[in-house]
Amino acid sequence: MGQTNALSNVTLKSVIKNFGILFVFFALVIVLSIISPNHAFAQPYNIINILKQTAINGILATGMLFVIVSGGIDLSIGSIVGVTAVLSAMLAHTGGYPLIVAIVIPILVGAVFGLVNGALVSYGGIPPFIVTLGSMTVLRGLALIISGGSPITGVSMQFEKISSSFVFGIPSLAIYFALVVLICAIILQKTVFGRNVFAIGGNEISARVSGVNVNFIRLLVYGIMGLLAGFCGVLMASRTTTGAPLAGSGYEMDAIAAAVIGGVSMTGGVGKWYGVVIGALLIAVIGNGLDILGVASSYQQVIKGLIIIVAVFLDLRGKRNKK
Repeated sequence: MGQTNALSNVTLKSVIKNFGILFVFFALVIVLSIISPNHAFAQPYNIINILKQTAINGILATGMLFVIVSGGIDLSIGSIVGVTAVLSAMLAHTGGYPLIVAIVIPILVGAVFGLVNGALVSYGGIPPFIVTLGSMTVLRGLALIISGGSPITGVSMQFEKISSSFVFGIPSLAIYFALVVLICAIILQKTVFGRNVFAIGGNEISARVSGVNVNFIRLLVYGIMGLLAGFCGVLMASRTTTGAPLAGSGYEMDAIAAAVIGGVSMTGGVGKWYGVVIGALLIAVIGNGLDILGVASSYQQVIKGLIIIVAVFLDLRGKRNKK
């Protein structure tokens, strides 16, 4: 009898640990559906809005999964979004370059920025917090310089449709998010590279002893993050039909919040792709629900900050209890 109870307790704890965030998500959706004026939260048009709002942050959070699991952090992704949004809008002017150029070039530029971050962290020996904090400032300034301090407008209709189109009633932004998650989940779970990312985040010394090229893996991780941030810059410019130099401001915090809420450990080595998806959805639901309830954006920032602190605290507490 005692063994059965013990087994039940272990099973319950495992379910709560692995799926607790999912229960919280559904509970929040139900509550907001009930208390929102005229049940506006649960209306189909609002569900579509939530999917759109989730997509860009979800893609960034998926990239952040690679970075944090490897034991790093990237504070520059919001600025990469800003630079690539401006560049994409400049290339997407009506009668200008072909559409493919306005898509591919900014993505590649974002990847280059990410690789520079990775090189400074991996081969320069500079802490990732310092590297990405510096590049965050540099790239934001670069966005202001190349745009002349003003938003770039006049993008083509084809470029606008990248983010505004629907496929079988599903927003294209949500489809991009799903594809990115699928590809990244396969990379992390089914490839040697993915296993090495977890290995260097869990114990870098052991990974090195085992023959893992830690520096090169970390370089690629930041390159992936930059590439996804560049892709989000294209999506941002397409969605807003504007290349704003301040686009993406604060997006790094939303991406980190989505990751840690989804169970990614800030100490590295632990994280699930589906947790990040739920974390990104939860962030979007909270923001959307608070908007509908008329809560000021300043209070929303306070709430997001508290969520990050609580999530990290619970993660560290759980690790201490295991020791």
